[in-house]
Amino acid sequence: MVSLQRESRDDGCGTPLVGRAAELGRVLAPGRPDWRGPRDLLVLGEAGAGKTALLETAAHRLRQAGTLVLRARGNEAESRFPFAGLHQLLLPLSGELGGLPEHLRAPLEAAFGTVAAPRPPDPMLLRIAVLTLVTRTAARRPVALVVDDVQHFDRDSADVLGFVTRRLADPGVTVLLAARGHVPPPRVNAETPVLTLGLLTERAATRLLDAQLRPPVGRARLELLRQARGNPLAIIELCRAADRSGAPLEGVAEARLSRLQETFAARARELPDATRRALLYAAADDHGDLATITRAAGHGADLGVWRPAEEAGLVVITATEVEFRHPLVRSAVYRTAPAQSRRQAHHDLAAALEDEPERAAWHRAGACLGPDESLAAALEEPAERAARRGGRFAAARALERAAECSPADHDRARRYDRALGAADRAGDPRWVRELYERVTRLSRDPDMLGAAACGAGLALSMGARQREAFGLMASALEHRPPRDGRVTLALVSVMAAVAFQSGLPEMRRPLPGLLAEVRIGPAVSAPFAEMDGLACELVGKVVLASADPVAHAPALLDPAARTPLREPAEGAAEMTRLLALGAVAWYADESDLCVESFRAAFAGLRAGEAMGSGATCLVPMAAALIDTGRWGEADAMLEEAAAVAAVHRLEHVAVDVRALRATLAALRGRHEPLGDDAWTAVDLAENRATHAHLLRAAAAQAEAAGDLEDAYRHLRALYDDGTALHYVLSMRSIVELAAVARRTGRQEEAAPLVEAARAEAGPRPTARMALLLHHATALLDDSPDAERHFRLAIVNPAAQQWPLQRARARLDYARWLRRRRRPLEARPLLSAALETFTRLGARAPAEQAAAELRASGVSGESARASGDDPLASLTAQQQQIVRLAAEGLGNREIAERLMLSPRTIGSHLYQAFPKLGVSSRHQLRDILERG
Repeated sequence: MVSLQRESRDDGCGTPLVGRAAELGRVLAPGRPDWRGPRDLLVLGEAGAGKTALLETAAHRLRQAGTLVLRARGNEAESRFPFAGLHQLLLPLSGELGGLPEHLRAPLEAAFGTVAAPRPPDPMLLRIAVLTLVTRTAARRPVALVVDDVQHFDRDSADVLGFVTRRLADPGVTVLLAARGHVPPPRVNAETPVLTLGLLTERAATRLLDAQLRPPVGRARLELLRQARGNPLAIIELCRAADRSGAPLEGVAEARLSRLQETFAARARELPDATRRALLYAAADDHGDLATITRAAGHGADLGVWRPAEEAGLVVITATEVEFRHPLVRSAVYRTAPAQSRRQAHHDLAAALEDEPERAAWHRAGACLGPDESLAAALEEPAERAARRGGRFAAARALERAAECSPADHDRARRYDRALGAADRAGDPRWVRELYERVTRLSRDPDMLGAAACGAGLALSMGARQREAFGLMASALEHRPPRDGRVTLALVSVMAAVAFQSGLPEMRRPLPGLLAEVRIGPAVSAPFAEMDGLACELVGKVVLASADPVAHAPALLDPAARTPLREPAEGAAEMTRLLALGAVAWYADESDLCVESFRAAFAGLRAGEAMGSGATCLVPMAAALIDTGRWGEADAMLEEAAAVAAVHRLEHVAVDVRALRATLAALRGRHEPLGDDAWTAVDLAENRATHAHLLRAAAAQAEAAGDLEDAYRHLRALYDDGTALHYVLSMRSIVELAAVARRTGRQEEAAPLVEAARAEAGPRPTARMALLLHHATALLDDSPDAERHFRLAIVNPAAQQWPLQRARARLDYARWLRRRRRPLEARPLLSAALETFTRLGARAPAEQAAAELRASGVSGESARASGDDPLASLTAQQQQIVRLAAEGLGNREIAERLMLSPRTIGSHLYQAFPKLGVSSRHQLRDILERG
């Protein structure tokens, strides 16, 4: 049915438009007065992709800008009525028909049925009449023709619309169309540009889910996101159907089907019984294995049973798989089937999978009506295999189902505890807390309760509840101390992570004593039994580094100490080693080593779907990437961290990511406001690490905007009453504090804070802290001794790890020299600083360095040239090799072209990457394009 829609929903009404900012910009572009491209656009996408929401938002925006929006929506039921769509689209202009000449007005009135006509209107005159009516209206006010579901427009209306689109020359007329599918429908102008809506990103899908009234939590949340596959409507409808308690989605009653699901269910009901049965079996099986499903449904190798479902547009059959055309088809088919039919489907699938016990166990569980120890034990086996493959979500799901099938409380608690460990590694805090509550209701075993407290404590910490997390784990150690030292060590290690995030001294203080009491003997219980002596030693070193970085972190990385952190290990111990090495390197200010270690660890965790194990390392990794000048990689890392934080509701990680993004944007000279909600999203009093990130980001944004007073206020807050807000992060911003203090005339106020940082850094500060302290001291010192500090801030070769920091020191030293009438000495420093700023994309300091160069006597053209070429720091041969690599050539191809060996090419690239601030070949193209 074509229904008249005079008004669209507001942006904030109905279905929220999430994750479509780029697409919305593309849809709005043809309506802009300055747009030079085509004035029409066709939006394509599968059912539920968000085409309607996108058009409605665009129509709302156009209307706000003063455009007259004429809207229509096609429906198959009225597609046989001539001019039904045209009537709806132009009805608001019916009062304008009197202004048309008689020979144009008559065809329109005949088409609309407002006057009796002896014969159908002349097609060409009708087309010209519509074009004239629209362009005359556009002469007074911009006009937008917005048509949704254009594939269901009646043929006559579609022909007229196509004619108007092809003849469109008036810049005041815009045509926006939307159609279902991925191929333009017939009679749509073939030259109309096409925008295809894809699936939402994981992060956008999560935002849409959280925008619903009652989003599910725990396992049901992850299940929903997996089933919806990024389809917006599927997310919304499955969310409405989901049980908020976390029950599986399949159990929801048929009465709660959405309109689209009911459409799919109605199509399924019209199919032959055999096809409907096959569809149910496909819906009950997650793998889509064609042979297994067909055999279990009783059709052997006969694929003809699927033809009616294919013709109905419900499934696609490939050589080996059954694929539902839309996520809601599977949901509708399964949920509308009787309970006994669903149980029978699982029973038959289990019988058909006797050679695959892992999948068979799942279907046996689907057919199970009560406790069954043999089934529970069978489900543990696929959980073990999934865990060994790294499938933490699948393992947790299997173990939770095994616990539900367990008759005895002890076995149920044990399996819930193991499910908790897997869910913790998968990274879902809410699911972990649900499982923790079940374990504590069922068990009094101290090792089991200690392991559960470990997962629950980390979950609470990720949810920004540091005091509650620390108290829960401390209580587990005090009231029911574990018998197994591995469980105790795991608890202390999570307490160390909580202590860092909280930044509270009272949480760090007991850590060394607790660690000293840990005794690792033979494993006496299942939790953490996989931790061998090496893994335990590595975890202990991270605890020490976290408790007192100054005293322990650098010593732990001393090559002379023969630490196991530096020695590659086997299996799971290697992953533990990489994460431990990255963490200790971060505390010890060994930023390059931190990046290399975390990069290798994250690659393994991603492959194993176990990023939850590295959740506490996401923000340190992103910060290290920014510090070491790997800004492109930092962007990707922050995007991944934001997605993980959104999916699993890692509250403080989400805020940390926003802060680091704002900091990076400010360094690039872009404004990216934090928003007031960032300051209230978590309790900053018990999340000082997040507070420090926010303060630094706000200061960077304020400085980039020229508001030095506000920048100083934020940086000053990093040292409340002369004491560091955070025992690690505050010190790392001491140069920014000194620089802004000097520019605002607050040197005397800032000097004691630099001294406080010096005291915190200890008698033997790390190389990075020594450089920062020399730089900060020089900025606040007006005596000749400042030059010594400037020199010490730039001459250490270790400074190349932190290119932005070194370039800032060079710029500040050069300014100091120039103001003392030593421009010749300042020029090379300024040139080097400008080159680094330009390569990194730090626009504001690059402009400052160029201005200083000009003031030192270098011509404007020369000053620009020294910063415009991103390859200026490379030799001529390195530049040639880098340009070829950026074109996509491999080492062997470059070697053949330049008549060198592939090893020589690799060596040159190895030397060039650090100079360019990149870590992989694919970043070279961006560097050259920016240059």
